[in-house]
Amino acid sequence: MMMTKPTEPLYFAHISDTHIGPTREYGRHGFQSYPNAARLVEVLNSLPQPPDLIVHTGDVVTDPSPAAYGLAADLFARLTAPIYFVNGNHDTALDIRKYLPMGPQQSLSERADRLTYAIERKGYRFLVLDGRGPDAIDPHGVLDEAQLQLVEQEATAEGPPLALFVHFPSLPLNSIWMDDNMLLLNGEELHRRLLPARNRLRGVFYGHVHQSMQTIRDGITYIAVPSAFAQFSAWPQETEVGMDPDYLPGFNFVHMLPNQTIIHQHTFHRS
Repeated sequence: MMMTKPTEPLYFAHISDTHIGPTREYGRHGFQSYPNAARLVEVLNSLPQPPDLIVHTGDVVTDPSPAAYGLAADLFARLTAPIYFVNGNHDTALDIRKYLPMGPQQSLSERADRLTYAIERKGYRFLVLDGRGPDAIDPHGVLDEAQLQLVEQEATAEGPPLALFVHFPSLPLNSIWMDDNMLLLNGEELHRRLLPARNRLRGVFYGHVHQSMQTIRDGITYIAVPSAFAQFSAWPQETEVGMDPDYLPGFNFVHMLPNQTIIHQHTFHRS
């Protein structure tokens, strides 16, 4: 892996969990998803600092249908920056490839049902993993051994600044219902294999939890982003899914600089 070391900033927007349905009127968790995703596109296109790219960490749609992906494709085609997608538990890799154009990338899997690839921009390297598992474990995720081996190859002590993207949280979140239902089942193993790269790893970015969260362990930071329309609650003793109706939709704007990373958390008003 040969890359020029970065000498300038790279800016990207992290979005997630748009849950677009088959119609513009589709609702979930008490809110309509499409109008809020459309508002998010408007916000991203009008940022004072245009992002170099946008990464959507999964659950583009709620049910993988041609109608839903068609709405998503038309909507995200309005973006002025290139967008990349992570496979969520409500998505399929085949559908994302079929319906959703992405920017330049390096495929890292020969399997059509795995959306695993790398992005290289301005001396920074992004690694996208596919944690979607069998339906029997949903809404948990899991990484196959081939992807874990890929992580081990990528996670060397020396190399360019590295960021990793996956739909599911890797480590426990101290919320009973989330830890019982939402985790990457072998997330601890992913963390172990990332440890050699901790000094150049700029973050592990994920969605799925519909909330802003940060976890730091062994010098590695895991960053969740709010959903584009509705947010879960995650208090420690909650045993069932909770919603926070007052928590606005949002996104993160990430500044990757040669020697540090800055994450700005933004919200926007619902449409």
